[in-house]
Amino acid sequence: MHDWSQVRWLFEREGLTKAAIARRLGMSRTTVIRLLALAEPPRYRRPRAASLLDPYREEIAALLDTDPTAPATVIRERLIRSGYRGGITILREHLARVRPEFLAARAFQRTTYLPGEIVQVDWWQTGLEIPVGQGRTRPAWGLVATLPYSGAHAIVFTLGRTRADFLAALPPCLSRLGGVAEKLVCDNDSSIVARREGGRARLHPEVAALLGELRCAPVVLRPARPTSKGSAERTIGYAETSFLPLRTFTSLADLQAQHDSWAAEVAWQRVIRGKGRVADRHAAERCVLQPLPDPLPDTDLQVEARVGKDSFVRICDVDYSVPPTFVGRRVAARVSPTTVRLACEGREIAVHRRSFVPADVVLDPAHGRAIRLAREAGDRLAKGAPELGPIDLARYDALWEAPA
Repeated sequence: MHDWSQVRWLFEREGLTKAAIARRLGMSRTTVIRLLALAEPPRYRRPRAASLLDPYREEIAALLDTDPTAPATVIRERLIRSGYRGGITILREHLARVRPEFLAARAFQRTTYLPGEIVQVDWWQTGLEIPVGQGRTRPAWGLVATLPYSGAHAIVFTLGRTRADFLAALPPCLSRLGGVAEKLVCDNDSSIVARREGGRARLHPEVAALLGELRCAPVVLRPARPTSKGSAERTIGYAETSFLPLRTFTSLADLQAQHDSWAAEVAWQRVIRGKGRVADRHAAERCVLQPLPDPLPDTDLQVEARVGKDSFVRICDVDYSVPPTFVGRRVAARVSPTTVRLACEGREIAVHRRSFVPADVVLDPAHGRAIRLAREAGDRLAKGAPELGPIDLARYDALWEAPA
């Protein structure tokens, strides 16, 4: 998934040839051609065989973190002291794959950028408790996206900081900014990065697929480097001191609406010293941002669950009703920030408003009536078969004797 995203971005956004991409990523040209031929992100990858280099990946990452331009021969000398017995070829192939990330991270720590070059993304823990119904509240998070060149920013608020929340919030953020930058700079957040292998960040497959469809290359910073995305950090500080004070919010939608109005009327109208007005610079930068795909990529959370004996299925800690005829069957759930859609064998069987109340029960009135009737029928059967009076068989004789 990660390789597919990189190959797609280098070919369509950077305009590199297939041979150049193969050299850049340390893979064969045949692999590049195969990845470009895929219309959708690949869903399966054969496990990588063990290598003599595996025990030294973290040490290599530490050396590249110190000097990302260090040659393979110098790095091999250091590894030999630690017991490395492999050759220079596999080391060079590994460096060809991981070195670009360290070079990019170093490059994006500067303070000046070209229009549309990068967008910095970070989660903001607002400290707000937002009402979600039934007297309950949940903490609000904000996905902050900032264009360092113009200083324009967008925030999409969520009630969590999971991978599903990131996938749902990123396209609306970029839509508010008017397009997609060449690269997305983020930190080592668990909602984005699945793991690190030898210093190289491996994105969640769904995140890599989304960035591939957006044609945006990820630049994942090393852990504990918050200053490397200073524009996003400053945006969060500015929102905390200029947007939140003296405001109250009745719902997540109210929080989103108030922020969007404040951003357009206040934040984008401010003058940044040495740069000018944010809105004017953003108008120029927007011309070089790539348009978002139409339609937008599907970012709904998709899970499966089994319907309980009570005709409810539990999705994200909330019980949703289904018709009683589906008791005991597995259903597929498509969860968006506002809606939960349930389907069985490809047929939609229920649509509910999504609830964020912990342990809530969401019941469709039609399902409630059907459940009640099913329970009444079950109670009658449990009491035994009904008594029938004597049957008059003479009626059948009369039917046979009736004239044709």
